Amino acid sequence: MTQRLNYFQQSPELSKKLVELNTLLQKTTIETHIRELVELRVSQINGCAFCVDMHVKMAKIHGERELRLYHVAIWRESTLFSPRERAALAWAEVLTQIPASGVPDDIYDSVRAQYSEKELADLTFLVGAINSWNRLNVAFRMVPGSSDKAFGLDKAHLE
Repeated sequence: MTQRLNYFQQSPELSKKLVELNTLLQKTTIETHIRELVELRVSQINGCAFCVDMHVKMAKIHGERELRLYHVAIWRESTLFSPRERAALAWAEVLTQIPASGVPDDIYDSVRAQYSEKELADLTFLVGAINSWNRLNVAFRMVPGSSDKAFGLDKAHLE
C-alpha cells in the first residue's frame, strides 16, 4: 500500500490547526495514559493502521504495559482497566460509532460518574480530534511507521 497524497503539503493551514488542537489536548484534564488508550481504541475501530501503530508506540514510551495495549480491543472482558478508563473507552466508542438514536443515557451517566463536566468536554474533544486524524490517514493511506523518527516513536523500541 502506498500513500495517496501528503495532506500536510496540500492543506498546510488546516493541518497546522489540527496539530495545534492536538497540542492543546495534551494539556487538558485527561491523563496521558487515558488519552493514549482512547486514541488507540478509536483508531482500532476506524481501521487506521498509521494511528494504531503510532498510539501503541506513544503509549509504550509513556510507560503503558504491553498486556494492557493488547487488551484495548477487548477492554470490556479484560480485568486490566479501571472504572475511569472503562468509562472513557465506552464514551470513545459510542462517539466514534454514533447510534442512530444518539448517545444512550446509560453510557453518558457512566462517563459522568467518572468525569467532571470539564473533563468530559476535554475527553469529547479528544475523541473528535482522533476521529479527524483517522479519517485523514485512512483516506490518504498514511504508511504505518513512516513518521517514527519525526515523532520520536523510534524510542518505543518496537521494531
